[in-house]
Amino acid sequence: MSKVAEDLSVSLDENDEAKIALNYEKLANEFLNNGDNAKAEEYFKRALNSYTKLKLTEDKSRVTRSLAKVQENQKNYDSAIKNYEVAGSLAKDASEEKINLNDANRLRNSANPASQTDYVDSNIELLKKEKKSKEITEAYVQKAQNSLNLKDKKVAIESYKKAIAYAKDKPEAVINLKNEIANVYASDNQFDKAININTKLLAEAVSKQDFNTQIKQLQSLASLYFKKEEPQKAVLSLKEAYHLASRKGNSAEAKRTLSELVEYYKAEGNEKESMALYEGFIKNLDQLIQSDTTLINTKKFQITEGKIRQLEKEKSLKDELITKKNTFNYFLIGSVILLLVLFVFIVKSLYSIKTKNKEIALQSLRREMNPHFIFNSLNSVNQFISENKELEANKYLTSYSTLMRDMMENSNKDFIILDKEVEQLKKYLDLEHLRFQDKFDFKITVDKNLDAETAYVPNMIIQPHLENAIWHGLRYLDKKGFLHLKFQLNDGNVKVSIEDNGIGLTRSRELKTSNQKVHESRGLNNTKERIGLLNELYKKNISFEIKEKESPESGTIVEIIFPLIDTI
Repeated sequence: MSKVAEDLSVSLDENDEAKIALNYEKLANEFLNNGDNAKAEEYFKRALNSYTKLKLTEDKSRVTRSLAKVQENQKNYDSAIKNYEVAGSLAKDASEEKINLNDANRLRNSANPASQTDYVDSNIELLKKEKKSKEITEAYVQKAQNSLNLKDKKVAIESYKKAIAYAKDKPEAVINLKNEIANVYASDNQFDKAININTKLLAEAVSKQDFNTQIKQLQSLASLYFKKEEPQKAVLSLKEAYHLASRKGNSAEAKRTLSELVEYYKAEGNEKESMALYEGFIKNLDQLIQSDTTLINTKKFQITEGKIRQLEKEKSLKDELITKKNTFNYFLIGSVILLLVLFVFIVKSLYSIKTKNKEIALQSLRREMNPHFIFNSLNSVNQFISENKELEANKYLTSYSTLMRDMMENSNKDFIILDKEVEQLKKYLDLEHLRFQDKFDFKITVDKNLDAETAYVPNMIIQPHLENAIWHGLRYLDKKGFLHLKFQLNDGNVKVSIEDNGIGLTRSRELKTSNQKVHESRGLNNTKERIGLLNELYKKNISFEIKEKESPESGTIVEIIFPLIDTI
């Protein structure tokens, strides 16, 4: 017990909850083996508390059952029943659950020994299947005690003998069970059988030099001899037990045996012998106490237990500090997480606002191109009317309205299908050709490797450059010019080329008025800004370049390159 208590002290000092739980349970079992049920209950409860903290269900089930047993030993049946039921609910299998429920029901029927028999027998069979020798022994003891309540001493003795068969590896338990059999024989006035059992136990203890067992068996023999009305033999047994206890330093048993002897001598009126025993005991008391290892061990254990109490208080304070620290840490972590979530939300909101602003700016830039296109178109209609070309004006307005409807439908889109873009651009070029038919011809070619029905192109990026090519390049030619719009697929990229043989960039700038130069500059900036916004929003890496053809041929080439886009 002292060794287990020391181990418990170490584990408490280390604050190792698993070892603490195990050592609490070990110490509880030591108290149980020594017959101290109250102390056993105290330490089983502490073990249960530790196993609960560790969330070890199997260990909780085992200790809860042990707790129920010590409560049953103390006749605290209500608590025992409750804990047997809890142990059953925690059991790992149906067999263990049934065993615990049987014990709970057995205690509920404590007033009816006959009904208890079925529960005990059921447990014995279940425990045999589980091969739990210690619990089988306990179950047979329960059966024996139940049989005694039913006045069936024969079954009681048989049950004790069966219990002995399962307790072969526990010498102390075997001795206790044999003493119980002796008590049954004694209660039935079969003193010789009882004396025979105690005599054999005494002989075994002598051969093993087990002095404590020798003392107890001598005391038991004395009790049997008194009942058998053989006082001389009883006194001899008591004197032998007293002298042995005194020699071996067992003060408690020496005192107990002395008390029985003194009572006998007083009853017999032999005061002289009684006083002689007292004097001898007092004379040797100091030496007896000094040599009594049980007192030393008890004192040592009391000191250790005091240390355990102190360490438990320290552990409780540590646990409280750790709990407070953890609470603060959780609060701190929670606050940080909340701040991070808030930060992410703000960043996301800002990004969303920024993205929305870019989308609005993109739409604004797209719509900025429409007034100029509308203005030029209306000028064309006005020109047709002034020249009394009503048919051409009507045809132009019809085509223009169709084009404007298509442009309006797609005005909120950043990318449109290539097929629709080509269709819109052709309508636009048809309109311009109707107006300047003696100034240029045009051609649109689409690479056969490009799927015009699935590929996307940036919306309203190409048309302004077609307009520039016609209005600032081809319009000023003395001869008929040519405009070529090409869509090519090259290494996963779509290349849009707008090539004309007009007067070229240099000559065009010389002929422009200051207002036209401002407009052209704004048109190019608009295109660049829209391409920049599209790249930021969609990460498409769209590039744009305008260059003049080298002499002797005049004209301009506009190239817009972007990756093949099949989903938006």
